[in-house]
Amino acid sequence: MADDQSKEDELAGTEQPFVQHLMELRDRLVKSMIAMAVVTVVLALYPGPAALYDILAAPLVAHLPKGATLIATSVISPFMVPLKIMLMTAFLVALPVILYQAWAFVAPGLYTHEKKLVLPLVISSSILFFIGVAFCYFFVFGQVFAFIQGFAPKSITAAPDIEAYLSFVLTMFLAFGLAFEVPIVVIVLARMGIVSVQKLKEFRGYFVVLAFIIAAIVTPPDVVSQLALAIPMVLLYELGLWAAQIFIKHTQAPAEDAEAPQP
Repeated sequence: MADDQSKEDELAGTEQPFVQHLMELRDRLVKSMIAMAVVTVVLALYPGPAALYDILAAPLVAHLPKGATLIATSVISPFMVPLKIMLMTAFLVALPVILYQAWAFVAPGLYTHEKKLVLPLVISSSILFFIGVAFCYFFVFGQVFAFIQGFAPKSITAAPDIEAYLSFVLTMFLAFGLAFEVPIVVIVLARMGIVSVQKLKEFRGYFVVLAFIIAAIVTPPDVVSQLALAIPMVLLYELGLWAAQIFIKHTQAPAEDAEAPQP
């Protein structure tokens, strides 16, 4: 009786008509868009697009020479750049709701052991991405801008363009956010059986070299930012190896448990 109830629970939601799936997908997308729209309106009212840009530019402004400011070389840049930053911030703030809607859409079609696999990965990958972005903003930017300004000749007055700065910030945020996803990639590779944990351990030395190559490509040509990206990637790889072993143990399917050799 208990086995029948377990199978019924695992298969719940898998017989919905195709049209009903499309309607549910539409509803989830609408809810996600409403969440982002609400956050956008709130941010537009407080603190406002201009204040958000000032917050984003603060690490650079703090290291500019006295009296130097950022400039706009395009007529519409003073309007478009803060607007883009507001939309980017709204997306990040609304991301938990968007991810929840995605999870609520796919969860009914998953088995119990698959739910144990997907939900922790969705949550942990989101948290790691935010940590990567925060690490870049609060630590890396200050070190990089101080390093660059330290090499600037006294005869040069720095006046960065706001669009160029936004492009640089987005690139760095994306690089560090994705770099902090290394443990998730390791866990997925190991859990899906693509690569064994033992093989991943043997790949350590190669990954160290790969991390420094990636850091050299995606970051500015300075030692500070390259080390700030490469070293966390190496440490997170080790974290992923440790987490993969625990994750595999607690997310096995019933059939895998039955086939596993008894101690």
